[in-house]
Amino acid sequence: MDTVPVTNPDEWIHPPFGGEIHDGKVYGRGASDMKGAIAAMAVAAAEFNKAVDGDFAGEINVAGVVHEECFEGVAAREISAYVKPDYVIIGEASRGNVKIGQRGRAEIKVEVFGKPAHSANPEKGINAVYKMCKIIEEIRKLEPTHHDVLGDGILELTDIKSSPYPGASVVPEHCMATYDRRLLTGETPEGVIKPLQDLVDRMMQEDDELKAKVSYATAEEVCFTGDTIQGERFFPGWLFDKEEPWVQDVVTELNERGLTPEVTQYNFCTNGSHYAGEAKIKTLGLGPSQENLAHTVNEYIEIEQLNLAVESYQGIMKALLK
Repeated sequence: MDTVPVTNPDEWIHPPFGGEIHDGKVYGRGASDMKGAIAAMAVAAAEFNKAVDGDFAGEINVAGVVHEECFEGVAAREISAYVKPDYVIIGEASRGNVKIGQRGRAEIKVEVFGKPAHSANPEKGINAVYKMCKIIEEIRKLEPTHHDVLGDGILELTDIKSSPYPGASVVPEHCMATYDRRLLTGETPEGVIKPLQDLVDRMMQEDDELKAKVSYATAEEVCFTGDTIQGERFFPGWLFDKEEPWVQDVVTELNERGLTPEVTQYNFCTNGSHYAGEAKIKTLGLGPSQENLAHTVNEYIEIEQLNLAVESYQGIMKALLK
């Protein structure tokens, strides 16, 4: 499975790709995100099938989804199209708690097009960075959307670039700002981008020199097979009611096993953006380990958490495969 890179192996107390066990913990890049959960799912599925002698409703599929770190839900579309699942369990770290939702994520580009000139005669050009600075200040005044459970639809500046770069003695003719937008349930690509587009349109009417546009970032990634996936960076939020019968069936079964999970939601984006947000498939998150161990130096997963996840996944299968 894809994981975030290891920048400096020498910083690790144990080899980042060694999978070494120390003090009841498996150390290594991806141990918590996501190799531990995948291993627990595979073991749980095999043991559940053996325990019931293959006598259960439906079928069980264990899926390893590539490029979730940068493309939440894009590769997952192929899996749901192939499997057509009635339920999906996300294995992202939750310390064994049940997650019934998350905010989504969009990556929005704001671009300004200026006019190049020698920096000794800046009045002959249009500095795209100066124009962008004014747009950024106006964007900061926008009121965020809000959801009583998921919180605010955050809009945060994460990157700004000008060109040409390096700009030795040249007034920059282009500037691009990138925004991370955390999405709430029900928000659409058109609705999310509209306030920004309206703001830019108004500012262009007020300033004849300003030329700007707003769009969603697009990208492509090469899979380990050599195939390329691509898509627009808009990954919806989702949330289910914890009182829905299928959710309660899972919680009841886990409680009967003495696991007592808390029912809450993820504070980060997952492949649930496709399964639940786009495809409207009944989706839960439950995984071993702690959320704050992902992507860290000396990443590890507790063997106790792996065993907890196996027990939890078996309980979920019993609850849903009636």
